[in-house]
Amino acid sequence: MSVTMKLLLTIVQDADAAKLEQALRERSFQSTKMASTGGFLREGNTTLIIGVDDKDVALVQEIIHANCRERTKVVTAGSPLHAVEGAFASQPMEVPVGGAIVFVLNVEAFHRL
Repeated sequence: MSVTMKLLLTIVQDADAAKLEQALRERSFQSTKMASTGGFLREGNTTLIIGVDDKDVALVQEIIHANCRERTKVVTAGSPLHAVEGAFASQPMEVPVGGAIVFVLNVEAFHRL
């Protein structure tokens, strides 16, 4: 009998990464952490690579959701709003940040060497 696995590529704000990693460890899920940059404000992010059995995908997504909540941040004048268009804010404004982006990928094979 083979176990079907999924790979969750999970992108979170740096501010949420440590709490999420701890919550995953407490539930015996392992992850690999990579620094990354991107998104609306071009700030530092953390990408966690999490391999899980098919049956655990929903549970891991619940853990991510509970530890990576969306919140607002004030962007001050002169902050780029969109790098491609080069637009700049003329006065402080609140923008949503946080949360998580999760890509769920099928795993063709898994080998622990």
